[in-house]
Amino acid sequence: MTDFNRSVLPDAVRSNGATPNPWWANAVVYQIYPRSFQDTNGDGIGDLKGITSRLDYLADLGVDVLWLSPVYRSPQDDNGYDISDYQDIDPLFGTLDDMDELLAEAHRRGLKIVMDLVVNHTSDEHAWFQASRDKDDPHADWYWWRPARPGHEPGTPGAEPNRWGSYFGGSAWQYDPKRGEYYLHQFSRKQPDLNWENPEVRKAVYRMMNWWMDRGIDGFRMDVITLISKHLDSHGRLPGEVDSELSEGEIGEEGYTDASPFCSDGPRLDEFLAEMRREVFEGREGYMNVGEAPGITPERNEFITDPAHKELDMLFLFDHVGVDQEGSKWNTVPFEVRNLRARLADQQEAVRNAGWASLFFCNHDQPRVVSRWGDDSDRESRELSAKAFGMLLHMHRGTPYIYEGEELGMTNAHFTKLDQYRDLEAINAYRQRVEEARCQSPESMMAALALIGRDNSRTPMQWDASRYAGFTAADAATEPWIGVNPNHVEINAAEEFDDPDSVYGFYKKLIAMRHGNATVATGEWNLVAADSEQVYSFTRTGGDDTILVMVNLTGRTARVPAEVVRLLGNGVSESQVLLSTYDAVHGVKSIARGELARWEGVVIQL
Repeated sequence: MTDFNRSVLPDAVRSNGATPNPWWANAVVYQIYPRSFQDTNGDGIGDLKGITSRLDYLADLGVDVLWLSPVYRSPQDDNGYDISDYQDIDPLFGTLDDMDELLAEAHRRGLKIVMDLVVNHTSDEHAWFQASRDKDDPHADWYWWRPARPGHEPGTPGAEPNRWGSYFGGSAWQYDPKRGEYYLHQFSRKQPDLNWENPEVRKAVYRMMNWWMDRGIDGFRMDVITLISKHLDSHGRLPGEVDSELSEGEIGEEGYTDASPFCSDGPRLDEFLAEMRREVFEGREGYMNVGEAPGITPERNEFITDPAHKELDMLFLFDHVGVDQEGSKWNTVPFEVRNLRARLADQQEAVRNAGWASLFFCNHDQPRVVSRWGDDSDRESRELSAKAFGMLLHMHRGTPYIYEGEELGMTNAHFTKLDQYRDLEAINAYRQRVEEARCQSPESMMAALALIGRDNSRTPMQWDASRYAGFTAADAATEPWIGVNPNHVEINAAEEFDDPDSVYGFYKKLIAMRHGNATVATGEWNLVAADSEQVYSFTRTGGDDTILVMVNLTGRTARVPAEVVRLLGNGVSESQVLLSTYDAVHGVKSIARGELARWEGVVIQL
């Protein structure tokens, strides 16, 4: 069910506050990590032709939008999030002709294509950066260049302009001998931050975005876009620089100060996003733009996604995917239902009157939810918990995002050795925390990587039970770029595709409900039973129509909350059960007993 036959929401149904309702108000987005999706040339890396070959599968699932992680030309230091040429395709993935073919074939099936875009930073191999290394070049001020601290030998420890740490470990500053100065990189040293204070940078970015939009793509997902505006003092100095009026804060356990308070949601962010809207998107139809939003609160999400402010359509917030972390990302704590509910409730309440929510648990930067918060210890537990978290997410108000393989219940990689990982963040974090700062033991760091490391979501898509899971030919001379999960023999698309009771079959039902039921798509959201330790329940209301959603997010039996019992009154009939992680009969019996089985979720028409 693509947008060829997805019902159009009437204007009488309120979505984000815009009139007419945006087309994406009842759409579902599917994220593809191209290097792990489908390899067609046997080099062990997925490619654009591979995506094109699987479009019928995606159309059958019923999704509307395909979001592609970066396929631009890149040195691949951070798997393509370090872009060296925005207007070309990396040979790993194919050619511009392959991209045009993918666009045409997707559009023929009613599928839209949204490209990942990274404009907070580029690769250090981008022509702009190489030119900026010359102080006399017109690009000299296109990045954040700063001299060494007075009295220090440039390039030696302590000479950095301030003490900011990088998200990927080590200092956020790299010395360049050619220019004789340091450049800022919040991520890898090969990912220098662009200076958005320079209007020429912004103009160049908008020209490039328009080039892609004119080529026929349907929008952008913008990586860490809320980091483009930095906090500066009245003289243009960054916090912690010599004579800066702004303090950079305290040094943390890894030996650096935290840049995020000064680079997230900066003072000119709204100005930049509104300018981008005017220069790229105004006058176009049928597009969608979503921003990855570190440091953004639910309240700020409401402002930025309010159509009256003409900035972005949606943002990815991160507060809910940090509920099992304390302090450092790598310090994990047990998952508690109440914490997830509190964060999601904040996000839902913030867009009650205007703006919109993005709904996700999984993506290329997050582990598999069924392993993280569910139970992948056996087939039944895995399928039930995958359905439970799928139901919970997709029944909220907003636009749901499915990450490749999530619809199959794919699990974490369960790597046990550091050399199995390919992710720069994971490898650097281990070296920084275990070997250098010695603030975490090898055992606890490996456990954290196994639970939340990014490579957990990047193992090849599991198409079938063959040697390489159908990702690449079983007799391919080159192994996949990262190890295939051994459980692909049991968990794969071929096994689930024709089974209506599979996780895949369940996701098809969730997507169909979003397409066909205006209450699910845009109805008001109201929390029920805010204190339950096991059950997350809420209602969705549109006019006279009310739906109750109730999900036991634990592997043990849970009491139906008293508030839900009162709401149900005289009980529930099978005809009222719109969807269940078990089946309608099971759901009716459970409610009659006043309890939900492990991982039991029900959607009830009141």
